[in-house]
Amino acid sequence: MNHRVLVTGAGGYLGRHVVSKLLDEGHDVAAVDISTEGIDPRAHVSTHNIFGDTRGLIEEFGVPDVLIHLAWKDGFSHNSYAHMDNLSSHFVFLRTMVESGCPQISVMGTMHEVGYWEGAITASTPCNPLSQYGVAKNALRQAMILLSQSLDFRLLWLRAYYIVGDDARGNSIFAKITQAVASGAKEFPFTSGKNKCDFIDIDELATQIAVASTQDSITGIINVCSGKPMSLGDRVEQFIADHGYDIKLAYGTFPDRPYDSPEVYGDATQIQAIMAGAPYA
Repeated sequence: MNHRVLVTGAGGYLGRHVVSKLLDEGHDVAAVDISTEGIDPRAHVSTHNIFGDTRGLIEEFGVPDVLIHLAWKDGFSHNSYAHMDNLSSHFVFLRTMVESGCPQISVMGTMHEVGYWEGAITASTPCNPLSQYGVAKNALRQAMILLSQSLDFRLLWLRAYYIVGDDARGNSIFAKITQAVASGAKEFPFTSGKNKCDFIDIDELATQIAVASTQDSITGIINVCSGKPMSLGDRVEQFIADHGYDIKLAYGTFPDRPYDSPEVYGDATQIQAIMAGAPYA
């Protein structure tokens, strides 16, 4: 079934990929952001400040079947004050969409809601966030769960992990290596690289978000992830080899951070079930 889908943050690092995936599958997509450069032109593209013009957004596009809320300022800066400054505005926007009749809300979450954890993260894993970003996302998740108990809508909270791809636009270690290569560097300062994380390519992540957000069989917290832990060193070495970069990692230049888990990854049971039921999995 095709849906009318509204995507906020559509011009961002992840949003542009999600919009294109939705369009490829025949959904009618309204793509909204403060800056709309680079958004797939097949979408209904519009510039809106969702914190101040929610009613105007609804008047322009109507009430969508699905809202995918990706908008979030300073997502790469985990201790920016913007996370807590904007928290209530995110909630007001989402509540307004629900009160206007939107039946399904899909919100982008993060593993940073959980904080330090060893092993698989499930929907029931306790949360103790260790950054302003994690605290704000966790608070929004809790507020939305409470809202779903009093108002009639389906809530999906999509919890993401470590993203690889579209590195020129990102701010991850992969983006930093890409920048170092462009500057002519032959060596990149690195940690021991032993910590294991859940890495997922941005194209696959966008597919998971598009598929999960437009189904109604599974709701609640859904890990969008690979479900396969891999050491940071191995993944970065693979990244360098895949791109043919002439640069080497200087292992041990930086100490491993004491608050980084030796191994953490998402339990992929739910997203695998969702993808298995999708004709384009």
